[in-house]
Amino acid sequence: MSVLELVETHPAHLTPLMAGNSVSHTKPPATVFDHHDDLVDQVIATVGKKIVLGLPLAIGKPIAFANALYLRAKEDPSISLTIETGITLEKPAGKSALEKNFLQPFVDREFADVPDIEYMKDIRSGNLPPNVQVCEFFFKAGSCLNSKQQLNYTSTNYTHAVRDLLDKKVNVIAQLIASRTCDGVTTYSLCSNSDLGLDLIPELDKLKAEGKPIAVVGEVNTNMPFMYNHAELPSNAFDFVLDANSKADHQDYAIFAAPNMAISPEDHLIGLYASTLVKDNGTLQIGIGSLSSALTYSTLVRHQHNTEYQQMLKALKVKERFPITSLVGDTEPFYHGLYGCSELMVDGFMHLYQAGILKRQVFEDVALQHLLNNGKITTDVSISTLLTLCDHKIITPFLTEEDVNYLLKIGVLKPEVCYRNGTLIINGHKITANLHDAQCLQDISKYCLNDSLQGGIVMHGAFFIGPQEFYQNLRDLTPEEHEHFCMTSVNYVNDLYDHMLGSQKLKQVQRQHARFINSGMMVTLDGSVVSDALANGQVVSGVGGQYNFVAQSHQLPDARSIIKIRSTCVRGGKLQSNILFNYGHTTIPRQLRDIVITEYGIADLRSKPDHVVYTELIKIADSRFQQQLLSEAKAAGKVAKDYQIPAEFANNTPDSVKAFLAPYTKLNWFPAFPFGCSFTDEELTIGKALKKLKKETASPTGKLQAIARSLVVGKPDEEQKCLLKRMRLDEPKTLEERITQKLLLSAFKH
Repeated sequence: MSVLELVETHPAHLTPLMAGNSVSHTKPPATVFDHHDDLVDQVIATVGKKIVLGLPLAIGKPIAFANALYLRAKEDPSISLTIETGITLEKPAGKSALEKNFLQPFVDREFADVPDIEYMKDIRSGNLPPNVQVCEFFFKAGSCLNSKQQLNYTSTNYTHAVRDLLDKKVNVIAQLIASRTCDGVTTYSLCSNSDLGLDLIPELDKLKAEGKPIAVVGEVNTNMPFMYNHAELPSNAFDFVLDANSKADHQDYAIFAAPNMAISPEDHLIGLYASTLVKDNGTLQIGIGSLSSALTYSTLVRHQHNTEYQQMLKALKVKERFPITSLVGDTEPFYHGLYGCSELMVDGFMHLYQAGILKRQVFEDVALQHLLNNGKITTDVSISTLLTLCDHKIITPFLTEEDVNYLLKIGVLKPEVCYRNGTLIINGHKITANLHDAQCLQDISKYCLNDSLQGGIVMHGAFFIGPQEFYQNLRDLTPEEHEHFCMTSVNYVNDLYDHMLGSQKLKQVQRQHARFINSGMMVTLDGSVVSDALANGQVVSGVGGQYNFVAQSHQLPDARSIIKIRSTCVRGGKLQSNILFNYGHTTIPRQLRDIVITEYGIADLRSKPDHVVYTELIKIADSRFQQQLLSEAKAAGKVAKDYQIPAEFANNTPDSVKAFLAPYTKLNWFPAFPFGCSFTDEELTIGKALKKLKKETASPTGKLQAIARSLVVGKPDEEQKCLLKRMRLDEPKTLEERITQKLLLSAFKH
């Protein structure tokens, strides 16, 4: 429900955020500033010089305000500034001269007008002043390995972030917002980050009522898609708002966009297997990155090209080798469609929406949702909708005013319908509100019924990030379409517990056939998943919401947790298995094991004894590591001594992946960039060569072999000259540049 609907009918209760919070009823609208330095002055005047600043993760950071406050603290040592946040996004920056030469033109093009975050620049250069501390609960994956930021990492579930911020005495929160004014009423949207603010603002209001100095800050950026429903708040939800758009020469900075990542053949096979477990009429979370995009792609193929899709599954013998797909999965097109319930709304959900897959609507009414789930009614309204509601005693046969208000709320009746003394009135027609009377039913059907139910949501998310096209697609949604997308509290999405925005019963009935799909780095043979950190304690990213979704899948009766993992990786120049006998860190404990997918298949682990769990994971491991894993498992007494890996799982190699995909890739199936590519053809060629060169030179021996090959590489052809020029290596001046040129040219040629 939009806040504007509430404004019209209940001025004292502008949003569910403020429900039960008497402080909000008397709060004045936010004070608006058009310059960030003036806002910084006001914040310091309000809370003092000891500032604990809470910033949202990813694109929700108010960069103009955050930079101004940080620079003020940098100039004034008497200010103590602690920044509590997660996922501080940075423009790509190469480590070597070669990487920098490759990335700089791309960054200049793709991140034009995206400002840097000043505190992150100083962290990278080692110039963060002693009066400033930056703490994060989630790193951009791999961005802070071997960094001093490891000291300031806070390990927490996403759903506990609000609690942790309050424990840390946060006294300023700030985030990027959008604004709109309708009929003289200005409202603000939390846009990409409704995740924490919806829960945090009421708690801070309570602290303000106790006399604590608190500042809630919003920074307006017109490039942010304005999101409706729970994300839309009244002006007085904020104390201060930075909005420079009243200045004639002002132009808001661009929002950080994450370019589409290349989908490898292995990723595509993982996505194909995962798509067989997604249940029509169900619920979906799909994660982030290329594995997420691969799942989206195969889900689209399943829906739009089902004949070819079934042929692919037959060729892989999916149903024979992985019976779980028949037990809990689905491989037909999506007739009923899916409902998205994900802490992160990625662009994949928009692709599914545009394809008519993300279309299952859920409603804020338990009884109504039960009827929809059981097929007793549909979202299309007819006279049978009324009769079914009556049969299930949701309304009475002789409609009361309460019944009519309910029917108006869920959209069964047109908004023009009025009720007076047992009579429905619309456009001069008066109809007795008696569902037992055939003539009354006929007249109600003719004059009073809407075409479809109102208030249905196809997507609940807590934050979003994606490519520029994704943001534009969100901006281009019609008002009617916007009503189906609800950015909301992360606690609402990630947990099943009662919440101010919805009860546990409501969440449970909405989230039928849930498939909570996440990615991991490694899995051990006992079913434990490693997703956020290494054995030595170094944090790669963070737990985020993964634990919550895995636990939630075990609480819902027909839900499954699905973890996607690539079978191998290269660490320190050495090929290693991502399926391990054991490991020194765990994100998801073994008692929560469920389904694991690699490019070699599906391991169904839930409710299975250890010997089955161990062998199921070995069967989807890379064959180069299977015998070692099997030996370790047998030595530990976890697998029978006479167990042998079945022949159909003994050829798990990259060559088998390529061989399966080869006939399809010739027909342009499973492309590396099915949803668009930010790189030019020239950059793709260079990137491929750089990746190959990095892999070849990862070890001392490999480096020597690469140099030896480069000595006899010959001269570049015209195309290669252009590529070398793009890398500023067409006219090498130093010995290092000449060697680098030869190495890169060798990578082009081989």
